[in-house]
Amino acid sequence: MRVLFVVPPFAGHVNPLVGVAAELAAREHRVAWAGDPDLLGTLLPAGAVVHPCAGLDTARPAGLRGFAALKHLWDSVLVPLTEAMAPGVDAAVDAERPEVVVADQQAFAGAFAAARRGIPLATSATTSAELVDPLAGLPAVAERVAAQLADLRARFGGTGDPRFSDRLILAFTSADLAGPAAARAAVRFVGPIARPPEPHDFDFARLDPERPLVYVSLGTLNDDARFLAECADALAERPHLQGVLVDPTGSVAAPHVISAPRLPQPALLERAAAVICHGGHNTVCEALARGLPLVVAPIRDDQPVIAQQVVAAGAGVRLRFAHATARHIGRALDTVLTDPGYAASARAVRDSFTAAGGAAAAVDALEALVAPVEICPPRRVGSGAIVRVGNTFHPPLT
Repeated sequence: MRVLFVVPPFAGHVNPLVGVAAELAAREHRVAWAGDPDLLGTLLPAGAVVHPCAGLDTARPAGLRGFAALKHLWDSVLVPLTEAMAPGVDAAVDAERPEVVVADQQAFAGAFAAARRGIPLATSATTSAELVDPLAGLPAVAERVAAQLADLRARFGGTGDPRFSDRLILAFTSADLAGPAAARAAVRFVGPIARPPEPHDFDFARLDPERPLVYVSLGTLNDDARFLAECADALAERPHLQGVLVDPTGSVAAPHVISAPRLPQPALLERAAAVICHGGHNTVCEALARGLPLVVAPIRDDQPVIAQQVVAAGAGVRLRFAHATARHIGRALDTVLTDPGYAASARAVRDSFTAAGGAAAAVDALEALVAPVEICPPRRVGSGAIVRVGNTFHPPLT
């Protein structure tokens, strides 16, 4: 089977697919990628086949929230990204002749290219936010998005929504976390897929094994010094805890807190007791995959939806990002660390992730998309015959 992954220039949207690609390769399928070659060069193993697509400056103005953030996402990211990627994706499809295209929900060019050529499409949903219709309560916004999608379809081809394959949507979460509203007909919950270990120079000897570790991160795209400082103050007021904080600003300093611009998140989560984060899907899932309770302060985009899923699952406490102080953060942290119900719920989500099957389940679903049609020899029944094609029985032959 030949598989082409089409991905946007965002590491969080690539990481889950790296494990899927490795499983495909282990089963001797051919894998190729279409996307930003510079980003993919840092995330994919040596020898990966990459078809370059034009890049895009995806930086956003500071402080965007609500409708302004959504408008920026569509007007300045998703629409121009489709325009920029389309030529490279078309060239990749022509070169690879894939039997299935796996397109990220934000890589519309992949979905459009597959539709124009009649290639089976699988959607990669690296966040479950879109699956639960986050615009259901915002009809004016939903109408604007629908108009933009209609314009893209008219320009690039296709009949459906490029965010949702009608045959297979790989959701890197579980029904236990995403909730029943995310269970569309084409959705296959496969759980999060661990990313490969990253090289790092963190000195684990700095950690005190006698104190519970609290990991703090706002992801790779947020550097709110105020919120990070409030987290550091909350941890400094709790000397029985040790904080490890990702600080891109380089401005946070507090007792009992280790901070650095970059940290080996998966390795540190293995030693953590709780996590404070912004509700990014990857960080939330990496924490819950280890049964860790969360304090979640969503900022924008899909984060409020993911934060609400954490709360609904009983695995964490939600704060208002713009108003959270050290007092609020500290109380929330005390709650998730002392009430055993939060850790128990986090472990239940962890178990649902394991049961979902991971990369093996994802590849099983992709293989089923292109499985050969089963045609059984005609079987005489009276004066006629029944022909079975797959699971469909056709009328008697004449």
